[in-house]
Amino acid sequence: MGGDFAPKATIKGACLALKEISSSDRIVLIGPEEVILEELKLAGTRPEDFLIAHAPEIIGMGEHPTKAIVQKPKSGIAVGFHMLKNGEIDSFASAGNSGAMVVGSMYSVGTIQGIIRPCTSAIVPKENGTISILLDVGTIPDTKPEVMYQFGILGSLYAENIYKVKNPRVALLNLGTEEEKGNLLCQSSYALMKDSKDFNFTGNVEGRDILKDKADVIVCDGFTGNVVLKLMESVYRMLVKRGLQDEYIGRMNYENYGGTPLLGVNATVIVGHGISNDIAIKNMILLSKEVNEAELSSKIQKALQKFSLNNKE
Repeated sequence: MGGDFAPKATIKGACLALKEISSSDRIVLIGPEEVILEELKLAGTRPEDFLIAHAPEIIGMGEHPTKAIVQKPKSGIAVGFHMLKNGEIDSFASAGNSGAMVVGSMYSVGTIQGIIRPCTSAIVPKENGTISILLDVGTIPDTKPEVMYQFGILGSLYAENIYKVKNPRVALLNLGTEEEKGNLLCQSSYALMKDSKDFNFTGNVEGRDILKDKADVIVCDGFTGNVVLKLMESVYRMLVKRGLQDEYIGRMNYENYGGTPLLGVNATVIVGHGISNDIAIKNMILLSKEVNEAELSSKIQKALQKFSLNNKE
């Protein structure tokens, strides 16, 4: 029931994903069973093609995350995290209340030891045909330099293991390229990152560099990242509305990416866009499978152990 166009878009997206996964994989639909069965009937898909977990309560997009998780234990998000914690599912994805997804993750599977705060990212299409990863994009609006440093580790591992980027270039989003530029957060973060042995730090990049091939991972606080992400979404919609489309502009469409893993938690959790349509839901499900099979959480855990050892030396 998560997302602005649920349940229709969610069920249609799941039906599309079903065609692209192997017969040994199963998609679990979590929500009110009668609603799920009705939507599957309308979609012309057999209920037995899916596993169904009944969850009669719904967490609205505007509800307070912590209160909603506690007060609605039979909601789709609460039930999903209960199943994830108990090993009944391998990954959990939703386009619902993103705050509830973050809180649910921390209460159920918990954060990886050493992670101060988990974060989310966005895929940015670069003009040369490759992508970069922007993080954080809204999970932590106010943050600290040591958290920004961890974003560098998380983004680098994500780029390397999911997008197969060798030795990803990690940059800090700032208002100038010089080391001393920026606010106190950027200056302090730069000081921590510049001599990093945990990732390949290449310095500052400016807003005009985001779409260029200046970095593979771009680190910023969640407030800045969310503004950048939504600006890019509005530019894409404006271009489409004006009939200005080509291959590159098409790559700016959020539907292509489906969602983002919640980086830094002890399981595969994918947070989808609230305005996800059926194509975005399909890609969100496929991404959850890919991230799980890449064992991204365990690789982050190993990297954090190495980071802790480096700090003790």
